[in-house]
Amino acid sequence: MMRRRPAVAGYFYEGRRDALLEQIKGCFLSPHGPGELPDPDGPETSSIPPPVLVSPHAGYMYSGPVAAHGYLELSRRRRPRTVVVVGPNHYGIGTEVSIYPGGHWITPLGEVEIDRELASSLAELSQLFSLDELSHSREHSIEVQVPFLQFVYRRGFKFLPVCMLDQSREAAEEVGRALAEAIPHPEDFVVIASSDFTHYEPHDEAVRRDMPVIERILALDVAGFYREMERRDATLCGYGAIAAVMEYARRKGYIGSKLLKYATSGDVSGDKSSVVGYASIAFYKM
Repeated sequence: MMRRRPAVAGYFYEGRRDALLEQIKGCFLSPHGPGELPDPDGPETSSIPPPVLVSPHAGYMYSGPVAAHGYLELSRRRRPRTVVVVGPNHYGIGTEVSIYPGGHWITPLGEVEIDRELASSLAELSQLFSLDELSHSREHSIEVQVPFLQFVYRRGFKFLPVCMLDQSREAAEEVGRALAEAIPHPEDFVVIASSDFTHYEPHDEAVRRDMPVIERILALDVAGFYREMERRDATLCGYGAIAAVMEYARRKGYIGSKLLKYATSGDVSGDKSSVVGYASIAFYKM
């Protein structure tokens, strides 16, 4: 059985269980976080369908508090059967769009089982997908979401990582279409796009570039999203992942959207001369 061990534990987030739990709690309670911890019984009692999320993936010190806003939303809504995380391929290895084929992913908080049934369904629906381990071997964009999910869903969930090397509009729309077809009951699934926003610009310039792009995301306007990125010279690393979940959300009838939090690394470090932008965004069915 395949067991994918963490690539960035001890680097992007704490490598020991107790320290990681405290770090995640600190993200929720940070001045840039939501200011409260999830109710551990929330997903057990809620019948409200979970949102689709956009979540950042930098080191927890910088982007963790922003990510916590989205995970607090998950904690208030129905527990999913499976969580799909779509992220970019930063390292250029593996296939164009890769689904991890089976087994388990490991973090300091334990193991998460891959949803092999959903993986197979997606691979059958589109030739764009490959069942491939290599693309995921070093990639952090998906991995950093998993400890937050384990923190919120303490009693377990299945997981499906989708890693996009091809982030063209055509590929993103195909990924979104296939996800919408493969997931008949969206209330039983959480779908997350993992992406950071503008990279290595002054804080004010990052905000200037990111906010018009975020407006197109909130409108579920995939074509406008790609146009606005080009117009603003925005440097989102996971733009294809975002577009894919936008397409999925649009097809599955998610009609509400909200920017839960935007901040930059400069808000945390105090150095606003060269920052990375982070956003937590939610799409709602009701």
